Amino acid sequence: MAETIVNPVTIDELESLARQKLPKNVYDYYASGADDQKCLIRNRAAFDRILIRPRVMVDVSKVDTSTRLFSVEYPFPIAFAPSAMQKLAHPQGEESVARAAQRLGVNMTISSQSTTSLEDIASLMPNTPDGPERWFQLYVTENSALSTPLIKRAANAGYTALVITVDTPLLGNRINERKTPLVLPSNLHLANYKGSEKTKADNYRPSQERQLLDAPTAAQAKQVVRDAGGSIHSSSLTWTETISWLRSATSMKIILKGVMTEEDAELAVKHGVDAIVVSNHGGRQLDSAPATIEALPSIAAATKGQIPILFDGGVRHGSDVFKAIALGADLVLVGRPVLWGLAYDGQIGVELVANILERELSRTMALAGIPNIRGIDKKFLGLRRRDGFGIARL
Repeated sequence: MAETIVNPVTIDELESLARQKLPKNVYDYYASGADDQKCLIRNRAAFDRILIRPRVMVDVSKVDTSTRLFSVEYPFPIAFAPSAMQKLAHPQGEESVARAAQRLGVNMTISSQSTTSLEDIASLMPNTPDGPERWFQLYVTENSALSTPLIKRAANAGYTALVITVDTPLLGNRINERKTPLVLPSNLHLANYKGSEKTKADNYRPSQERQLLDAPTAAQAKQVVRDAGGSIHSSSLTWTETISWLRSATSMKIILKGVMTEEDAELAVKHGVDAIVVSNHGGRQLDSAPATIEALPSIAAATKGQIPILFDGGVRHGSDVFKAIALGADLVLVGRPVLWGLAYDGQIGVELVANILERELSRTMALAGIPNIRGIDKKFLGLRRRDGFGIARL
């Protein structure tokens, strides 16, 4: 008989409770990865090889977890990642996450595939001089002009950055979704498309991506794209043309989500993007990709501090946040944990996720002998040797 969890105190306990509450197909949609889910597993397992080298005899009576990004101060280096269709997890969905972000003073990125409109979210997170920023995530469509109305709406609603997902020229081979397609119930819709400008982009549904993935021949795949009228995810993004087009379309900051190599990090700097997110889409795209924490050090070395580095993938503990910061991340995004908290208890559950991670981070800093977030760097880390004896310095 499974143990009854009354007062969850870890992210894993919250996930267990969320799994009990969510319909199986919804939980599986949120939790699963691509192919054999090896990348999904690596994202978490890779953290375990990294050890923290604690220092002693340091005054840690006051631990400061605050950080600054784009001249905005946050109480801790954790933000809410974009996640699609959050009303599947809770009736208030993105609204609860936005209220939690506003109350906690943390950054939130809303998904373009949200079940709450970007304008409604903006009304819950008004721009203030000392308040958290809110960003808008976008999948650029094959016909990029169809993305322009959404970009303009985000700018008009006061979003300060456009987070472009660049690792999705098509969906990864998500076997669970192909076998059990997730269909929005009749009372929910993709709020940023329904009722907006009358373009073919309004008709976009994730099912079109699945049709493309399942097309048995190249000719049939091309027909899916033609039928979608250019509203499907673009498979033709380029550094020169896409970044230039985005700069002409908006004055918002441009952040690229899905960078996993030092070569692309260098190109991001070269082409003047404002920040990158080291992300493998939560293991939902290329199953043979490395864990994000494995890719982070070389990417940080390549950017040489010229642009901020954001990070996501496998974060379940405050010590994971510590390790990511030590290896070069400026801000850590959490995705699935927010969904588990949301399913558990709406806004209260989301706030609990942030509070758990913040307390674990603060405790980790104190036990490692680091009183200030700016003091965290890789000299406090070691890598567990594969033979199990000793640690290698990073």
